[in-house]
Amino acid sequence: MRRYDEEIEVRTGLIGSQEGPAHFSWRQRIWRVLQVETRWLETADWWRSAQVEAARGDGPEVADAGDLLGEEEIWRVVASPGAAARAGVYELAHSWGSGQWRLRAVMD
Repeated sequence: MRRYDEEIEVRTGLIGSQEGPAHFSWRQRIWRVLQVETRWLETADWWRSAQVEAARGDGPEVADAGDLLGEEEIWRVVASPGAAARAGVYELAHSWGSGQWRLRAVMD
């Protein structure tokens, strides 16, 4: 597995019978999602956040608490940049707090 953590643009749509990331733009190419292998939710290490440190008195006061849990939905998908190209497995992460998408990893 290769880690990237690069911001991407995603267009959602139907993949089979579920709504999800149908296309994504990465490194000046459009990738079409062919199949969703799995998806899950992950919560950030909230106990290490600036908000918690401030509440314990271990850090500076934080004016905006934001999304303390920092929940992300991770999608593991099979995608291809074209009909002639070989499909690969990609992990896409969607941040519920910011609405941003990023390519998290590519499976070898």
